[in-house]
Amino acid sequence: MRILLNLLWIIFGGLLSAIGWVLAGCLWCITVIGIPVGVQCFKLASISLNPFGKEIVYEKNGAGSFLLNLIWLIVSGWELALGNAILGVILCITIIGIPWGKQYFKIAKVALMPFGAVVEREHVFGYFYQPETLSHLG
Repeated sequence: MRILLNLLWIIFGGLLSAIGWVLAGCLWCITVIGIPVGVQCFKLASISLNPFGKEIVYEKNGAGSFLLNLIWLIVSGWELALGNAILGVILCITIIGIPWGKQYFKIAKVALMPFGAVVEREHVFGYFYQPETLSHLG
C-alpha cells in the first residue's frame, strides 16, 4: 500500500517538489557557508519524494542546531511550513485526501525546523523487531 501511495504522490506533484528541493540544495551547496542549509534541502527533497512510510525523529542537539533552526525559521521556515500546513488542511477536508494531508503536515513539521530532524523509515512490523518482545523465545 505504501508503494502505491508513494507512486500516486510522485505523479501528482511529489516529483516536482523533490526536484525543486534538490535544485535549491545544489544552489546552497555552492558556497561553504550554505552547505548546512543545502543538506537540509536534500532532506526535504527525500521526504517530498516519497513521504509514505517515513517518520521524522528529532534528536537532541546542541545550541548550534537551535540557532540554525531559529535562523531558518525567521528567513523561510515559517512560510514553507505554513504553505504545507494549508495544503494539508485543504486535503483533509475530504476523506480521500486525509492520507495526503497527513503527509503535508509531516513535511510542514520538517520545513519548520529541519536542523536536528532525522528522516527514518517506519517499520510496519516494528513490534517484531524489538529484542525485548522476542526474549520469551529463548
